[in-house]
Formats: sequence, C-alpha cells, structure tokens
Amino acid sequence: MLLRFVPSPLPRCVPRPRAGLLVRLSVLLGVLLSVLLTGCSSGTGTATASGASTPAWAQGMGTVQESRLPAEARQTLALIDKGGPFPYARDGVVFGNFEGLLPKHQRGYYHEYTVKTPGSRDRGARRIVTGQSGEIYYTDDHYNSFRAVLR
Repeated sequence: MLLRFVPSPLPRCVPRPRAGLLVRLSVLLGVLLSVLLTGCSSGTGTATASGASTPAWAQGMGTVQESRLPAEARQTLALIDKGGPFPYARDGVVFGNFEGLLPKHQRGYYHEYTVKTPGSRDRGARRIVTGQSGEIYYTDDHYNSFRAVLR
C-alpha cells in the first residue's frame, strides 16, 4: 500500500485588503501631500501662523513677526520709522546685497541699520535692512541669513 501525501487545497477566501480602503488611503495620502506642497509653494501671499498674510516680497524666505524680534531690533525699527537720530554713524548707509540673499535691485535700493547687541564692544552682527518699497529684513548673523520682518 502506497501512501501519498496530498496537500489540502488552500481556502479560496484569502484575506485581501478591501479595495475601498485602498482608495480611501490613496485619497488621504494625496490630500496630505497636496497640503504639504501647497505650504511650500510661492504665490502672491500666504497666511502665516498668526493669520497675517505674507507679502510677495517675503515669499521663499523665513519670516519673523515684528513683535518676536529682540527688543533692540524693535527699538531700531522705531528709530527708522521716526527718521532717526541713529546711534551709529553707519546707520542708513547703502546695503550692497553682495551676498545676493535678498531680491535683486539696483544699488541704493537697500539701506542697513545696526541693532545693538548687548555685551558687544562693536556694532555686533545684528542688522535691519530696509528696501525702498517698505521691505524690512532682519539678520542676526551679519548677513549670512535674513528673515523678512512682518508688521
């Protein structure tokens, strides 16, 4: 007598992911991806966390609300608004944008102002740079990076 091993057939109903679930997950993934990419796109203006609109000139760069700047930077802005007097002889000089980090404009478009740095024996690294169309930029690392100041 010869015994043969015959495997029993697999059940016909193998659990598979439901098609509806896959469709819903695909849609959800698409929506999430769209939201993430929209937050990185450039446009004429976008809403910030505070609900304020980011102006077109500030698109594509970091931003900071004026109220979140160091007190010394807010004092410098107040002096700029009043037209001075400024504590440093170099305040108001033309900023050349040689680093190319700000939007390109003709020479004389930008002007720089010193932001006092407590404990520094010289002008320090902090500056406010203004543009002729009302743009305001802040750097705390001597022009290595800028953030657009939102008012």
